[in-house]
Amino acid sequence: MKIIAHVDNTVFRNAENGYSVLSLSYDKKRITAVGNMPEVFEGQTLELEGEFVVNKKFGEQFKVDEMKVVEPNTVPAIEKYLASGLIYGVGPVTAKKIVDQFGEDTLTIMEFNPTKLSQIRGISKQKAIEISNAYNEMKEMQNVIMFLQSHFISTNMSIKIFNIYKDKTIELVKNNPYQLIEDVDGIGFATADKIAVKLGIDLYGENRIKAGLIYTLKTASEREGHTFLPKNDLIANCIEILNFTNNEQSLVSKCVDFLQLEGMVKNFSHHGEEVTMLTRSYFHEKYIAKKLYKLSLNQFDDRFNFIDNINHYQRLHKIVLNGEQTDAVLASLNQGASIITGGPGTGKTTIVRCILEMLKQQNKRVLLYAPTGRASKRLSESSGMEAKTIHRALEMNPTEGEGFFHRNEDNPIDADVVIIDEMSMVDVALFYHLLKALRSSTRLVMVGDKDQLPSVGAGNVLRDLIESKRIHTTQLVNIYRQGNDSLIITNAHLINNGKMPIIDNSSKDFFYENGKDLISNSETVVDLVSTRLPKYFGYDPKEIQVLAPMKAGPCGIDNLNKKLQMVINPHFSGIEISNEFTKYHVGDKVMQIVNNYEIEYTKYEENGMTQQGSGVFNGDIGYITHIEPDTHEVTIRFDDGKICKYPKTELYQITLAYAITIHKSQGSEFDCVVIPLVPGAPIIITRNLLYTAITRAKKAVVLIGSKQMLARMIHNNYTSKRFTMLKDFLNEEFKND
Repeated sequence: MKIIAHVDNTVFRNAENGYSVLSLSYDKKRITAVGNMPEVFEGQTLELEGEFVVNKKFGEQFKVDEMKVVEPNTVPAIEKYLASGLIYGVGPVTAKKIVDQFGEDTLTIMEFNPTKLSQIRGISKQKAIEISNAYNEMKEMQNVIMFLQSHFISTNMSIKIFNIYKDKTIELVKNNPYQLIEDVDGIGFATADKIAVKLGIDLYGENRIKAGLIYTLKTASEREGHTFLPKNDLIANCIEILNFTNNEQSLVSKCVDFLQLEGMVKNFSHHGEEVTMLTRSYFHEKYIAKKLYKLSLNQFDDRFNFIDNINHYQRLHKIVLNGEQTDAVLASLNQGASIITGGPGTGKTTIVRCILEMLKQQNKRVLLYAPTGRASKRLSESSGMEAKTIHRALEMNPTEGEGFFHRNEDNPIDADVVIIDEMSMVDVALFYHLLKALRSSTRLVMVGDKDQLPSVGAGNVLRDLIESKRIHTTQLVNIYRQGNDSLIITNAHLINNGKMPIIDNSSKDFFYENGKDLISNSETVVDLVSTRLPKYFGYDPKEIQVLAPMKAGPCGIDNLNKKLQMVINPHFSGIEISNEFTKYHVGDKVMQIVNNYEIEYTKYEENGMTQQGSGVFNGDIGYITHIEPDTHEVTIRFDDGKICKYPKTELYQITLAYAITIHKSQGSEFDCVVIPLVPGAPIIITRNLLYTAITRAKKAVVLIGSKQMLARMIHNNYTSKRFTMLKDFLNEEFKND
């Protein structure tokens, strides 16, 4: 049977499978509806198909087989629908004004004659058009969501897809569902394949196999950092994804060759083995090698002996540079491209300051870059000069999406010298775009710790450059920045050398707490962050950063964030907003988890100037400063000063950040970090993961867990092999000289 009912509220919803329990108004009474449904909102009107059943525990319920959202047709229902916050710019107050004026004609006017809305006090013609556009987009989005959810796609992902394709969504998905893999973060082959199969695509067709191959290469790049795969591995992995047997091996192999003919991949021999590489990755690494070779050829007319200047700098600042530090300064001043690498406390910051002073004396234009907002902020503070993120320096064009920058070969960066900090975080694609924007006469200085975790994106740039031995590299080994009662730097180097740290709690900045089990360890984390450490150090609990190895489990970030939010920022009063997974309050610490190149921000500079721009990036941390009660818009102020506004439909882009993964902490620095030690796969729980976490702390580190787990991580020197071509391409370029 079919019924028309109005949503009063959602009693329960499982975000994983969509199973929902709804309280509805139907036939002048309250009923309960149950079933797997898309997310719905208070005030919406639903057409449900199913039957009434009697549950032994809960009584009569309407079991839903199919549903769709329909427009409300009564004045109270229309007002409730508009007041729900679904339509951007309309909240309870505005909704009442509109419905009081237009009654049952409200929705028709909003859709077809929106300028009439400007008759209402407080609504301009411009706002009236904006409300109409938002309403029409919401209607279109609801149709798309229903279509996509019938093809096994979640509500949040459906919204994400709609935001990319808009009114073309259904047409595109029907014509080529595999395009979703290419365009939408989070859509894998399995999801696209389910849609394709439902639409009747040939399981052994060329298009399906080629899509599987491209997905296999992209997955290897995004999840494991590879820029190529051995051809046999590619075929084997693709066969598994396609649910083929080895009988189809030749069919898959032929499609690899077809992809090369179409220009999608490059097939070639590498050390006697056939390998396959996405064409994009091939050109990225090839270009990097060529450009670095060109930079290395630079011979500067102003080369001279800087020793006297360096000696004067040492006397002026009452410091002493050792031989390797002096060599690093000289190489940076004289080489076209050079690298400075070393762990914490080895003098990288001191060297950069000295280089900047030498270049200042030459009237050189120097620009400082880092991969993330937090890293660029640190570089600014340590150098005394403005530092920018690489994305900002390249002047990304948000309307074109990722990889489109205003700065390139035709519009290069105006600099004599560019210094990049936290180089270990820079992946192949970002480095490619940066080098494209550098003039051949620009000097490039790269600073980083080769023992940190590699970049999240594809490639192993810093390590490949060092191992190629083609770029002048200074390895810093002596430790200088370390107080008598401080152990952070000492213990970081002990761990990096495979030795147990000093954990007798005798220092003022490195502490160890023996853990019993994961559940009690999670309680210890909460107690330390909320009570003990603030009392001991005087920190605000929100300033203490929990760095966990994994997302799942009692000591994973998902569980710890819920616990920490309840203690640090409980919801006693005020507005609360939620998506399918998380409830957010004003004051919550949050992190951006996807790159958003289009979101606009406002930034207030110290000199009183206001900066407008766009772009917030994966890993940026901030705080919710306001939740608009009328529109449910969320305002976030990020640590780099950017202030952004998020409509409710964009909340999938953020997550709580009281606890973050160690991988997400790269390039950041925190006064105090708390690190729970947990068991896990040997490929995850590694020495350099622990080393990276400890080196994120400026003033205090607390480890929680068993000594056995600590020893296991330290002795596990596993580093995953990344298939990359950069080192080989560099050697080819330099040999051709």
